[in-house]
Amino acid sequence: MSSDALPRLRAICLALPEVEERLSHGEPAWFVRGKRLFVTFADRHHDERVACWCAAPPGAQEALVVHHPERFFRPPYVGHRGWLGVYLDVPVDWDEVAELVHDAYVLVAPRGLAATIAGG
Repeated sequence: MSSDALPRLRAICLALPEVEERLSHGEPAWFVRGKRLFVTFADRHHDERVACWCAAPPGAQEALVVHHPERFFRPPYVGHRGWLGVYLDVPVDWDEVAELVHDAYVLVAPRGLAATIAGG
């Protein structure tokens, strides 16, 4: 289940305009224009779970964690800023992950760049 998580997440992130991948705290992470982090992979980084952490709009973290704690969590370090943790070692709805990544990108990217993608 989680063995294909990184390649799938990578493909979703790198499909967005001006996204670069580099390591951050030892894990693959994706940045807009090399500066603005919007998604990071977490391969058993703070526990025994495979997940990703992504920027999320206000209220999204709380709603998803409360209603679907088996799939979402409040990640350490960035959870207090509203970031959302998404477990990738459970059955994953990759269309939903793509939407969450898209939302994270739109939140972090400069306004003009975010507007270049559908729904931005």
